[in-house]
Amino acid sequence: MTPEELDIAFKNAVESINSHTEPFPADVLLKLYAYYKRATNSQDTSTGTKPLISAFKTNALFQTRHLSSDEAKELYIEAVNQYFLYRK
Repeated sequence: MTPEELDIAFKNAVESINSHTEPFPADVLLKLYAYYKRATNSQDTSTGTKPLISAFKTNALFQTRHLSSDEAKELYIEAVNQYFLYRK
């Protein structure tokens, strides 16, 4: 997949998540959160949430620290595809 194709697929995956109206399981949300943050090089975790939620987010980011932006995009796309595949 070319970098341009990866960016398009990533944007499409983000749009499909953002347009989904049903609640997501917490583990899926944390995984998507960490991949998205790595993919977009946005590491700010100061979301003003409760301390426990912030700790889970920080841990999710820590577990993805070894990923490049492109690897995180690929994993985000894969996680989105798996989520919607298993929901059918």
